[in-house]
Amino acid sequence: MEAAKSGGMNFAGAIGDTYGKLLQNSSYRYFALVLGAPVNLFTLFVHRVHKAGDIYASTERETRQELLASGLQEQLKTEFVEQLHSKIRFFGQQASVAELDSQAAQLAAERFENIVAERVDSRLREKGLARSTFISTFQALLRHPWFLPLSIIPGFPLYLLILLYSSPYLKYIFERLVMTVFVIFGVAVLVFTILYISPFDPAVNILGQTATDAQIIEFNRVYGLDQPYLVQLWDNVKGIAMFDLGKAFAGNEDIVTAIGRKFPVTLELTLLSLLMAIVIAIPIGIISATKPNSWFDYTFMLIALIGLSIPSFWQGLVFILGFSIKLQWLPATFSPSNWMTFIMPVVVLGTGLTAAIARMTRASTLEVIHEDYIITATAKGLSKRKVLLKHAVRNALIPIVTVIGLQFGGMLGGAAVTEKVFNISGLGSYIVDKQFIPDIPAIMGGVVYTAITISLINAIIDILYAFVDPRIRSKMKQY
Repeated sequence: MEAAKSGGMNFAGAIGDTYGKLLQNSSYRYFALVLGAPVNLFTLFVHRVHKAGDIYASTERETRQELLASGLQEQLKTEFVEQLHSKIRFFGQQASVAELDSQAAQLAAERFENIVAERVDSRLREKGLARSTFISTFQALLRHPWFLPLSIIPGFPLYLLILLYSSPYLKYIFERLVMTVFVIFGVAVLVFTILYISPFDPAVNILGQTATDAQIIEFNRVYGLDQPYLVQLWDNVKGIAMFDLGKAFAGNEDIVTAIGRKFPVTLELTLLSLLMAIVIAIPIGIISATKPNSWFDYTFMLIALIGLSIPSFWQGLVFILGFSIKLQWLPATFSPSNWMTFIMPVVVLGTGLTAAIARMTRASTLEVIHEDYIITATAKGLSKRKVLLKHAVRNALIPIVTVIGLQFGGMLGGAAVTEKVFNISGLGSYIVDKQFIPDIPAIMGGVVYTAITISLINAIIDILYAFVDPRIRSKMKQY
């Protein structure tokens, strides 16, 4: 029984301490007050009731009366008046007696309240008592067996926020996801604004030059293009949030369905290219770093430089001419049912990423293999392979992971060129086809959902930092 009671007190204390820290963080304070409004209002009511009759209130009244009777406030006011006069004389300023008296009275009142609070706290400590605060009231309520079950439903968002804040890793992930939401919203506003001010007229491009004014007006009315900028922006942002973008201007197809059909192709192509790049580039970069200025290093870094310099559309055309038309080894066009059609697009899309990762792996590994801790590990008798893999490469992973994340976003956004070359019906080619109309809902959907994927990948990369580098984990716990 005693153990259960002790556990309950510890649980209440832990939640209360976490909530106290949360309220001190300006970024979380307002969310906590709003999300837990019912619980906060009840706690505040109980706190006020207890505070009116607790020993702190009576001690505060006695202390205030004693200090007022001693003339402390008037003495403080006189001291502040003298200080303000000395300050004005020193700087050669001018001020009226009324202004000086008002400033001195305000400063004296603030100082008097601080002294009262210090004296009250000192007297309570002498008696072994503590001041009743909002957090202490919250902790006391949590110790009652009925409070948590009754408050779990109205206070669920608050308790969830406290749980997130109590764990450094959950807090880190939550903050990155919140940042992702703001990034996606910013992308949506920017893309829509660019399309809105575009000189292209969707009605004329779809209906043709022979369309009458009445037909153009009706087209704009049906698709809401006659509405003000803010109204159209709100409709598009709301559609993105609700996964309902309506119908495309051209073809009258459901945009979410079209994106759901085309996006997996682009994502699969990008992920396979990323896997190919990681498998090839990281070993090459590590070997080049361990053998700097050798023929192996020069050869592979030259190949990597060439890979960075080759335009993907030109490389794709060369591959088609060489491997499809001349050698007839691989199909020239893409077909989801034939795995061999993935080979050339994956290689073309992943060439630049492979080169970038290889060069970054080499540079990052070279930077750490001459550090003191590497020399110390070698001096302890560890094998060269163990020193390289456990100490050098692990500490070199942060910039490598960063490049992978950034380049993945570039690949996903730049897959349109590769898709066009190999006739792949993916999201990239879909956006390119729609931009010349411009089909605003279709482009918004394609770009924003691409941005969502890129933002989530970057959030995962940020989270991986904490698991790769122990220094980041220690900072997270202090944050």
